[in-house]
Amino acid sequence: MFMSFVQICLYYYPSYLIAFVMVLSAVLFSIVGLLLVRRIMPVHKTKLHNDIAGPIFATLGVIYAVIVAFMVVISWQNFDETTGRLEREANIYADLYRDSTGISKDFNAQVGRTLTDYVRSVVDDEWPLMAKGAESAKTHEFLHKVWDVYINFQPKGDREKIFFEESVRKLNEANELRRQRIVDSGTGINEILWFVLIACGIITIAFTFFFGTENLIAQIIMTSLLAALIALVLFTIMAFDYPFTGDISVSPKVFESILRSLNAF
Repeated sequence: MFMSFVQICLYYYPSYLIAFVMVLSAVLFSIVGLLLVRRIMPVHKTKLHNDIAGPIFATLGVIYAVIVAFMVVISWQNFDETTGRLEREANIYADLYRDSTGISKDFNAQVGRTLTDYVRSVVDDEWPLMAKGAESAKTHEFLHKVWDVYINFQPKGDREKIFFEESVRKLNEANELRRQRIVDSGTGINEILWFVLIACGIITIAFTFFFGTENLIAQIIMTSLLAALIALVLFTIMAFDYPFTGDISVSPKVFESILRSLNAF
């Protein structure tokens, strides 16, 4: 089972610790880097280039802001779309049981029993594994049992055929949504994009070292705040990168709700 570095961090460490380490690392880099540059290039030398460095830094900042904003939006959209697909998948199982009442009592009992076992396995067995980007073989087996009920049933009459055909269509859709759920659990932002985000962040922070400001304390504070802001934004992208991993993740509440509904039928 392959897990990316980002997913490993989200799986094994709490979000507040990751955020703290990222902010602390960025701030320390900004302070140490600024002091080193000040030692090599005194302020009277760097001040000479402020007029040129200002417009360049503004352009660099805009480019990086656009890249970061795009990644934040994409990460949130993927997280939100995953939530929507989960709700759709869970609701299908409730619909399947409801549709089975229009076929026969024996078929309805089998569907209710196998669906309950499957949804319970999704919550208890598969959900913890999806945090690592994996699926549950046990849950997959329960899904096969649901399919077996439909495969071995022969509808009688037009009424049963209508309900049965609609149920099979929904079951196929639920199967596709499950496959997508498994894919989503192990898919994050490409490593190249992470490299670009981090490298551009380092360049943006490092560019501030070459501004000449008489008040060193003020420059340290401004550079540190910029570094902390960049780190927090990168943490936000990271937190939403894997929708089933970490403290900020999709919960199985919608499946638990459907499970309670199936038990109540």
